[in-house]
Amino acid sequence: MLFGSVMAAVDSSVVNVALPHIQTAYGVTTQQVTWVTTSYLIAVVIIMPLTAWVGTVIGRKRMYLLAVTIFTLSSVACGLSLTLTQLIVFRVLQGLGAGALQPVSQAVMRETYPIEEQGVAMGFYGMVVLLGPAVGPTLGGWLTDSLSWRWIFFVNIPVGVAAMIMAGRYIADPAYMRARGLQRVDAIGIGLLAVGLASLQMLIQDGEAAGWFASSHMITLAIIAATALVVFVVWELRTPAPAVDLRILKNLSFAAGTAIGGILGLTLFGSLILLPFFLQNLLHYNATQSGLTLIPRSLTMVLLMPVAGMLYNRLGVYVMLPFGLILGSSAAFLMARLTLESGSLQILVPQVVQGIGFSFVFVALSTTALSTIPRVKMQYATGLYNLIRQLGGSLGTAIVVALMDHRLTEVSARLAAYASIYNPTFVQRWQALRAALIAKGVDASTAGQQALALLNDVMHRQASVIAFNYVFALIGILSLACLPLVLLLRRGQRDGGEDLLST
Repeated sequence: MLFGSVMAAVDSSVVNVALPHIQTAYGVTTQQVTWVTTSYLIAVVIIMPLTAWVGTVIGRKRMYLLAVTIFTLSSVACGLSLTLTQLIVFRVLQGLGAGALQPVSQAVMRETYPIEEQGVAMGFYGMVVLLGPAVGPTLGGWLTDSLSWRWIFFVNIPVGVAAMIMAGRYIADPAYMRARGLQRVDAIGIGLLAVGLASLQMLIQDGEAAGWFASSHMITLAIIAATALVVFVVWELRTPAPAVDLRILKNLSFAAGTAIGGILGLTLFGSLILLPFFLQNLLHYNATQSGLTLIPRSLTMVLLMPVAGMLYNRLGVYVMLPFGLILGSSAAFLMARLTLESGSLQILVPQVVQGIGFSFVFVALSTTALSTIPRVKMQYATGLYNLIRQLGGSLGTAIVVALMDHRLTEVSARLAAYASIYNPTFVQRWQALRAALIAKGVDASTAGQQALALLNDVMHRQASVIAFNYVFALIGILSLACLPLVLLLRRGQRDGGEDLLST
């Protein structure tokens, strides 16, 4: 099952670094080429909550094999695309395949292993899911630079073939999940979900560039998304055969775990996008150096996920989850102290601390949140759980960028107030820089202008540091805000036996 999960996880971010090359290859605008990413994400979030319904129609094993086949073949088609339109169409198909892989993989692993081994199983699953977004940009950059951007799609072929062969041989449907044939189709629910999630994803993806609600297009998307999703919730709670069973959110433990997962998706993806920006824009790292800086966090998660899984039965959720949340928060607060003089050690330590924290959090959360769900509802639960985490990541990216820009504008305006002839400190710095430039042979008038430009650059860089520190601190506070929700989690006592099946 991990073969499918790793493809879906990596492909959520592997294309991003290749977008400039794709733009050049097709001769399109920046706005047009971003649809290569947007179309994939829209398809992923639409199919995730529908996996349980599709499984009841064709059987879960067949659905998984179909998803892997669609993903692999569409990856080949993406690499062979002759136009941007073709690439976007095949990316939609790839997203439909990818969106089914992670929920199904998690459900199968959750049901296959006995309760005493589920922590280890979720450890391996979490290792793949969290590692993918971190490794994706580095892998994509290397493939693009060494071979071609088309190879970021071709690399999926051997993994997809291995997934199909192994799943066909080793995976079997449980009795309750075997194909029942096409019965009643909740077309209204599926339509509302597709429209609502597609509009929401486009709003998240393009909102910052369009100025959010200063744009009439963004306002329209927000109204459509809100209306469709509200009507969807009401419809799904009333229809007797819903495409997405929202009633499982009445399970308070699962609802709390899903909420924590969404918040953690926001904090993880938020920090993943913030740190490379800080390193490249302020410390002048190149793209390769920036990508390599994220490896210690990824390596820590790879090494500790299985260990955290083994510790789960001994320590339990009430120890592991708060411990991980506190470590994750501490890492964010350490990053909130980064400056223009920060060295390798100041950057390395928060990465390792965050890697340890997320390892403990993910294993404890994913295992406990699903432990009280009956087996017959497991596929619905994993679909919702992964959907909220995915949306949390998308929101995290948009929110941190918006907060960064807002804080940068605010701080820049405040610092500019000090750039005055009535401020002795500013005048002293300007005169010192002007004198140094004159000493190098620059004429007095030009030296004065260049000195002002240098001071302006210094203020902008310092304002950027303050803005980054502010957002990192908010991420730390948000992680701590999850702690009260831990009290709502309940660990299941049994492994979903006949008593659960009867429900």
